Amino acid sequence: MTSVRQVQVTFDCAEPERVARFWCEVLGYELQSAGFACVDPTGVGPRLYFQRVPEGKVVKNRVHLDVRVGTGLVGEERLAALEAECARLEALGAKRLWLQEADEDNESCLTMQDVEGNEFCLD
Repeated sequence: MTSVRQVQVTFDCAEPERVARFWCEVLGYELQSAGFACVDPTGVGPRLYFQRVPEGKVVKNRVHLDVRVGTGLVGEERLAALEAECARLEALGAKRLWLQEADEDNESCLTMQDVEGNEFCLD
């Protein structure tokens, strides 16, 4: 049996190059020459590929990315990190949706949308 060694995450979108450029900025990835894929310059993270589809997004996506900016942080320090990253991403065209505040089981996270409305979390 063959082992999987790499994973690519593929996004359906209307404007692949625009969405790819957004995610490269978010993650510090590099745009591949074709313009529709982002790669981690360290080679550690998965490749992201953006494919053009004719239909628009109509419901919440069933898979989303968590952008881990608050790892190891709690309370006000975590919220400050999430808010700072949220402001940076809004300047790139992302939209803030809602803040899920910490409870007994989970730390706070912030749900956002990318430039085409795909949900992702700042975690």
